[in-house]
Amino acid sequence: MSEQASARRRPQRFFYGWIVVGVTVLALLVAAGARSAPGVFLLPMEQTLGFSRSTLSLAVSLGLLVFGLAAPLSGHLMDRFGPRRIAVAGLLLLALSLALSTLARSALSLDLTWGLLSGLGTGLVGSVLGAAVATRWFVRQRGLVTGLFGAATSAGQLLFIPLLTSWAQTIGWTGGALVIAGTALVLAPLVGWLLRDSPAELGLQPDGDRVPAEASARAAPRPDPLVMRRALCHRDFWLLSTTFFVCGATSNGLVGTHFIAYCGDRGLTPGFAAGMLALMGVFNFIGTLASGYFTDRADPRFLLGLYYAFRGVSLALLPFVPPGYSLIAFAVLFGLDYIATVPPTIALTADTFGRANVGTVYGWIFCAHQVGAALASWLGGVSRDALGSYNAAMIAAAILAGAAAVLALGVTVPARRAQPAQ
Repeated sequence: MSEQASARRRPQRFFYGWIVVGVTVLALLVAAGARSAPGVFLLPMEQTLGFSRSTLSLAVSLGLLVFGLAAPLSGHLMDRFGPRRIAVAGLLLLALSLALSTLARSALSLDLTWGLLSGLGTGLVGSVLGAAVATRWFVRQRGLVTGLFGAATSAGQLLFIPLLTSWAQTIGWTGGALVIAGTALVLAPLVGWLLRDSPAELGLQPDGDRVPAEASARAAPRPDPLVMRRALCHRDFWLLSTTFFVCGATSNGLVGTHFIAYCGDRGLTPGFAAGMLALMGVFNFIGTLASGYFTDRADPRFLLGLYYAFRGVSLALLPFVPPGYSLIAFAVLFGLDYIATVPPTIALTADTFGRANVGTVYGWIFCAHQVGAALASWLGGVSRDALGSYNAAMIAAAILAGAAAVLALGVTVPARRAQPAQ
């Protein structure tokens, strides 16, 4: 390598991308807090508004559905206009939706504010933003940064759930909603000021490699407007979507929705079950960071296969774990790979379809994740009502996870990762 080329690859002393990472983490924390609010505020809203639980649940379900559907839209807009504008718009929309929800006095107004607008706002910020930023600003440390963003989402839930619970008891659910709205409103101009769409704007390459501004602008990859036409004909897109569908079904859908009810069926208190979920969240934070680290150093396909196989074994053994503190082992093991699948999935998406197209392609893959979560959430309840226990649902989820482990190994090795091995 020539001395000039070596100088260009040498990172600057402080890479501005880490400021971008910090601002993105703040946005993801707020989005995670907003997504946690419906579950915490459900009972206080039922008491103050007088709506039935089914009416409130419909608004929450609409928010989850729109959150998933907003991912492809968010990804497409970020690829076209850049993450900064879309993140700011999402935060402003999130603030507006939460503020208006405190004025809702009818089921329809609640569906529009607490459901549709809130789902769209959190979807614009929380679904694809981390993937878009990580793939635009990093290559060598992309997995680590993606894991950090996943950990920020977990930390947001861990941080906001006790805060929201306290606010519901002191200032009411309306006061808590206004606090989150105000936080999003204050954060929006900060994101607009510090976030940059790509390192090319600063005459840099990913990871902080210095190049002349003109060369950087020419080298900056441009999104392919027809990338989804190419992706829909690509086997790897369907493999990644299918495995991520299973990820959503086995994590957010089944365990995230029904674990407390499952513990109740086993004679355990809601407080004990909530403690197990909190423990799961702690190890989710650790597992996602570790997954990002290993994604930079190992074949993401093998990592995905390992994670799904590990998840399948955990779910298959859960019905046979005695109720009580023995569930700590499940909470730790399952928590370690709860969303550890995210960094290798994003890495494979970037390597296969190009980092400039990650927003659009990963948006649709993430949508498959949310569809899986929604179906498992519903079917888990149907199975429980029909059979009297969650055992069949857990075993079915374990079989799906095992199938996903096999499918993950079928993803093509991208050329960037195959070259070092050769």
